[in-house]
Amino acid sequence: MAKQKKTQRPKAQTPKGFRDYFGAEVAQRTEMLRVIAGVYHRYGFEALESAAVETVEALGKFLPDVDRPNEGVFAWQEEDENDNGDWLALRYDLTAPLARVFAQHRNDLPTPYRRFAMGPVWRNEKPGPGRFRQFYQCDADTVGSGNVAADAEICAMLADTLEAVGIDRGDYVVRINNRKVLNGVLEVMGLSDDDQKANVLRTIDKFDKVGESGVRELLGKGRLDASGAYIDGVGLSDAQAEPVVAFLTSKADNTAGTLANLRAAIGDSEVGAKGVEELQSMADLLAAGGYGPDRIVIDPSVVRGLGYYTGPVFEAELTFEIKDDKGRPRSFGSVAGGGRYDDLVKRFTGQEVPATGISIGVDRLLAALHMKGRLDTDTTGPVVVTVMDKHRMADYQAIVSELRNAGIRAEVYLGNPKSFGNQLKYADQRNSPIAIIQGGDELEAGTLQVKDLILGAKIAETASQEEWSERPQQFEIPRAELVERIKALLDEQNQ
Repeated sequence: MAKQKKTQRPKAQTPKGFRDYFGAEVAQRTEMLRVIAGVYHRYGFEALESAAVETVEALGKFLPDVDRPNEGVFAWQEEDENDNGDWLALRYDLTAPLARVFAQHRNDLPTPYRRFAMGPVWRNEKPGPGRFRQFYQCDADTVGSGNVAADAEICAMLADTLEAVGIDRGDYVVRINNRKVLNGVLEVMGLSDDDQKANVLRTIDKFDKVGESGVRELLGKGRLDASGAYIDGVGLSDAQAEPVVAFLTSKADNTAGTLANLRAAIGDSEVGAKGVEELQSMADLLAAGGYGPDRIVIDPSVVRGLGYYTGPVFEAELTFEIKDDKGRPRSFGSVAGGGRYDDLVKRFTGQEVPATGISIGVDRLLAALHMKGRLDTDTTGPVVVTVMDKHRMADYQAIVSELRNAGIRAEVYLGNPKSFGNQLKYADQRNSPIAIIQGGDELEAGTLQVKDLILGAKIAETASQEEWSERPQQFEIPRAELVERIKALLDEQNQ
């Protein structure tokens, strides 16, 4: 008889590119999203929860840096008797589902439709340090308005949101540009080859990394990168490259100067002039609302989603200094981005529907708040009612129910009650502030023992009880005064 093959146990590990979030992290994210939702709601935006799954056809070809609709997403085909099942995919952002929702329900929705959405998205991309396949986004969009006042409002709301969650003024800047200005620059260059245009756009997108000299080299013959590898250039002459360089370096000390430089860069281009006009209007609207250059600036170096946006684009950058892996100082970088995308809904309706919006990278913003020491979410655990006699669970349940009914977070220890030390160890692991004890003697006397675990931890840290002598670490209370005394102790611990 053949030996039966041993069943292989599954590995207890998260899939590559995914991670688990535990209590404190979830609580901090929930609190931050609550604050953000409050700002969005104050601006008149309504919440929307759309499905996590869309058809691949509805998602379209808008995933950044990916050419095919089902590349870069987690997709599968529905089973169908005729083998014509739809391809479905987990959403890769919150904007593509919004386009489908508005197209589907447009007759029932107000126009403009102002919505915000928060939740996880999934991308089937190669994971790396800090780059996960599942992550949270927090979006706000206005669909159905072509007025640049909608774009200006999004930028103002983004600035207010960053300050509301704890990013100080001076530690961030919202930067604005316009895709139409860039189109005007390309028009002035006189390029007719689409591949050459695409290469120019990719080069422009590298400006933040390689600077003016690097862009000049890449627009020309090419350059050596940091590793020593040679990167072929676009092959433009210096004269052809000059409008691009003028565009990218047109930021001046003030808004008027920047706009003047942009007008020079776009020459006689009508579409470019329209883009500059929109930037001027946004600057005027923001100034009227009290949003000066200390919060929001026009910056031509902002280039986002080159095939996605059709007008104003914006990005929120945190400017405070951090250390990289090698201990070198650098700014934190971008935590949000967005812009105008007037062609997305058109895919469904055949008619252009103007839209603009912003997306906040939740994990990056949380990381920034952690670095700034602004994550003050209370991670205190529940009051733990210990079990001295397993046959008296009803008595312990009555204690915990009384606490819960009074709004106090509490639980009965449900592990093996044999070791009292293990119960206290559990309470420490739960970060519990108080342990309640009732043995046979306390039951007969109508009392409870209350153990102040917060005080105990402080005594352990200082290795001295003298400074805490006025507060006993454990004391007895009447059973009838349970809620009153526990509330008083919790208040004292929070002072």
